[in-house]
Amino acid sequence: MAGKGVSPFNENRYKELLEGLEVSEVRLLEIMKFSLLRLEAEFYNAKSFNLKNPLTGSEIIDFVQYGTSKELNENNIGYPILRLNEFESSFISEPRKYCSIIDNATFNSLKLLKNDVLVCRTNGNAKYVGKSAIVPKNYEFAYASYLFKIRPKRSLINSSTLVTYLNSKYGRIEIEKYSMASNQVNFSPAKFRQLRIPRFSSDFNSKIEGNTYDAFNLLTLSKQKYANAEQLLLQELGLDNFKPTTQNINTLSFSQSFGSSGRLDAEYYQPKYEQIEERLTVFEQMRIDDLFKVLSNSSPKKYIDSGIKVIKTKNVRIPTPVIDSIRDFTEITENPLQANDLLFASMGVGSLGRVSILLDIEQELTTDGTIKILRTKEQHKGLNHEIPTMLFLTSHIGQEIIYKHVIGSTGIISIRKPDVMKILIPIASAGIREKLSALVVESIRLKKQSQQLLQVAKQAVEIAIEQSEAAAMAFIERETNM
Repeated sequence: MAGKGVSPFNENRYKELLEGLEVSEVRLLEIMKFSLLRLEAEFYNAKSFNLKNPLTGSEIIDFVQYGTSKELNENNIGYPILRLNEFESSFISEPRKYCSIIDNATFNSLKLLKNDVLVCRTNGNAKYVGKSAIVPKNYEFAYASYLFKIRPKRSLINSSTLVTYLNSKYGRIEIEKYSMASNQVNFSPAKFRQLRIPRFSSDFNSKIEGNTYDAFNLLTLSKQKYANAEQLLLQELGLDNFKPTTQNINTLSFSQSFGSSGRLDAEYYQPKYEQIEERLTVFEQMRIDDLFKVLSNSSPKKYIDSGIKVIKTKNVRIPTPVIDSIRDFTEITENPLQANDLLFASMGVGSLGRVSILLDIEQELTTDGTIKILRTKEQHKGLNHEIPTMLFLTSHIGQEIIYKHVIGSTGIISIRKPDVMKILIPIASAGIREKLSALVVESIRLKKQSQQLLQVAKQAVEIAIEQSEAAAMAFIERETNM
């Protein structure tokens, strides 16, 4: 009974006051049930979903290990070290950094084996934390410390199904619930052990694994088609076996160096560049700005929740950009993208020099200031110059030419728009250009098929959680037999 002057507790009124607010009432006894004491309100207000008879991360882990925290280099010295940058859909690609500090025993302990699962444990951007990839075969790679490696108990869940779940919308809900935020967001193996993991049948596990490896085989074939196209171009140019000198000393007069180029950095005058340029003089060549308009956008000053998607340097991949991971939007767009535009990454260690092509536009897109847009001039449209240009620029010869013009320190490097414009592109015959374009279009088609299979697997996992495994299996059969 309420005392004099004190209103009795009105539960309905209390609920009305809380309605519409991100507020949860949690009893201390409930908080104490967690092995890791969580007091932050976000944990209890996080989204959740029903999961019948789930496993826990702790139950499914057979082995877990952090990567190396030793300093990495970009000079191909030491052992190749995989980073989050090299996650490719649900798989991994070639590392771009190396470590010369770890010994052979450490490297062997960190080597990636088929069906290992790599998970991003920390990042300044919350959406990358918990991002996962499967290792589809044995690799002579180690991995960096902001990743951790899991080998799940196959009798409970296979690696393909685990990665598919972690990258699904429900996996993301669990990861975001258990992540810890400070200056950076962190999702450690200890947090992984707290996750709820769906308990799927062996048949469903096998189906997801089959889809995943079918997707990997298609991606492998896609890369081979692109490599074949690049090889065909270099053969046509007589550069397939050409290796420029490694000598790095050159003697030039003032008029031959700064007087003509305005560059004082010795790297610009390395003999290998002279050798490459001399070899290419026997072919017809055109400057990039003769073939293309070279356009650029300023980086948006602010992002909003609706508008035009912005492609950044990290989205530029060979041969096509990664669109599905773009989450930033802006109203500002000086140069919206068009079909057959080439996207040239002009800034950033490990990314500079990458080139993507947009064969078609399914949604409105633009770029930030780190990308140069190469758009075919009217007089050259329909002559298949876009794909051969991309192939040349992404070849080892093209990369040498690009990096000749790089300015900046190892921390921040870039290539200026005037230097992009004056790069010379060797022009292959019309017949070869047509063959090259056909190979790369097929490469892109195979890559898209691979991505579709992964998407089907992810949707199937979500359907199994929402409805049933039977509905999910029917969905897979329907989508993969179309």
